[in-house]
Amino acid sequence: MRLVVLTALGALTLAIWLYLLLAHGRFWHTSARLPRGSDPDVWPSVVAIIPARNEAEIVASTVPTVVGQRYPGRFRVLVVDDASDDGTGGLASAAGAVVVRGDGPPTGWVGKVAAMSCGVAVADSPDYFLFTDADIAYPPDALTALVRAATAHDLVLTSQMVRLRAQSRWERWLVPAFVYFFAQLYPFGRVNGPGRTAAAAGGCMLVRRDALHAAGGLVMIQDALIDDVSLARLLKGHGRIWLGLSPTIDSARPYPRLADLWQMIARSAYTQLRCNPLLLLGTVAGLSLTYLAAPLVTLLALATALWPAAGLAGTAWVIMTATYVPMLRFYGLSPARALGLPVIATLYAAMTVDSARRHRTGRGGAWKGRVGAGRGA
Repeated sequence: MRLVVLTALGALTLAIWLYLLLAHGRFWHTSARLPRGSDPDVWPSVVAIIPARNEAEIVASTVPTVVGQRYPGRFRVLVVDDASDDGTGGLASAAGAVVVRGDGPPTGWVGKVAAMSCGVAVADSPDYFLFTDADIAYPPDALTALVRAATAHDLVLTSQMVRLRAQSRWERWLVPAFVYFFAQLYPFGRVNGPGRTAAAAGGCMLVRRDALHAAGGLVMIQDALIDDVSLARLLKGHGRIWLGLSPTIDSARPYPRLADLWQMIARSAYTQLRCNPLLLLGTVAGLSLTYLAAPLVTLLALATALWPAAGLAGTAWVIMTATYVPMLRFYGLSPARALGLPVIATLYAAMTVDSARRHRTGRGGAWKGRVGAGRGA
């Protein structure tokens, strides 16, 4: 009976990982980089909109990198000071941005989307909006490359997953896995294709204004806590979208402690599951079967000399480990860290369960002193 059970589990985990490796949009690959394009005949106008709430520790170093873009066309930077009380607006103004004061989200809106909408309202109808975050630092030619790609490939949304900080011990363990799991949930190859899969990375989203208007505007996602994926789903019905990795655009936000990363994940994980207990149960079970079963069955089968089960589960474990290596290399980390993926997945499952607990206690979506009551993606 033990042989039958372990062999069946080994075969199931191997089937899962063969599917993920061969038929899941090459989610594990890190080659999705911004497509090249030639210079447009006329460079379109762009307005960057940066929602910022109590970001005084960051904006002085990041906003100048947005203001300092060497862009050939007309370009403005708006920082929407979202009711900050720490001097964020003054620092952003000193950095060269135009500062718009917000008074917090109106009823029915979540904070970030309301701030984005506030920026759109005063942006004087540019050809494109660059929605970005207060912690994002850009190289001087980033906007030019984004616009080249968007115009050459007729994209209504061009988004880059910025390189998150991976310097502290916990960042090095958990940040590459965050991007890896995101790509598994939304394979970039499928996002960029004609199917229904849609996603974006909120740190860097170049959006064509006429497409946003045709889709109904930001009011259509006014209550979306996961605003980037919601915006991508809204826009994909109005043209091509593209999502990939950026090796040069960086997030300056530090997550030095496990608690900081835990807060970042637990804030919206349950919202991503539409606050559905059955989806939560399925997610935890799926993570366990996908990431824990292979190593556990392998070790147990080896200990009891059940070689067929060990061979099946061991092969699944090797495939799982190998798919994580490209992301570790993207972050300049040792491939040996891939062996820790089952433990990391367990931590992410615990964060997801904690996210559900927070929603049950009325603290779901808490961020920057506000508790979000919006919907997911």
